[in-house]
Amino acid sequence: MAVKSATARLAKRYDPLFLDQLIDNKPFSPDWSEAEAQQWCKTLSGGMNRLSPPSVKYDLQAEKTEQGLELLLSKTTYGVVETTPLTREFFRSPEYRLTSKLASTLDDLIQPGAVVVRGSQEQPVGSFAEAHDWLMNESRKGRTFQRFKGLGEMNPEQLWDTTVNPETRRLLKVTIEDVIAADEIFTTLMGDEVEPRRDFIEKNALYVTNLDI
Repeated sequence: MAVKSATARLAKRYDPLFLDQLIDNKPFSPDWSEAEAQQWCKTLSGGMNRLSPPSVKYDLQAEKTEQGLELLLSKTTYGVVETTPLTREFFRSPEYRLTSKLASTLDDLIQPGAVVVRGSQEQPVGSFAEAHDWLMNESRKGRTFQRFKGLGEMNPEQLWDTTVNPETRRLLKVTIEDVIAADEIFTTLMGDEVEPRRDFIEKNALYVTNLDI
């Protein structure tokens, strides 16, 4: 979920299909030779072209420059070419570092003919992103979602179903092992000083797994 959030931010500047391929392939290394980088590019290009419609063609090329390896992504749609340079800064970004960590785990996981199964349902998938999206859509079937700022906004029936029903509620004991650290984090997030809160958010934003805006 953290990687999905990171790629959603990158998708404002980079092709979403390319970003999905980064999850399903081994991480890029700026220390590769040009031949190794070209092979990696060929693998990603093949994956993007398999998943795109006939009217769209992808090409990814690597070139050795004075600054090191740089890539050029080309997307041709009905003859119109759109190019995106991928410099070393892209691969050094926090978003890509997070993505590459997941890619190391998922590399070679999705093979031709792969299917994802949930109960009696199954779905052929060509990428981990497809498996994730299908599972999330399946999990939402037959469910409705409502959001509340606090318990006081709920109707009595909703409050009973979600919070106070003794047959389904969970009571969890909260313990504080480090009072000083707990006080510091509470003061950072809830205090009057804006700068510490902003610094905390910037440093930890990529590790958020449940975010509702």
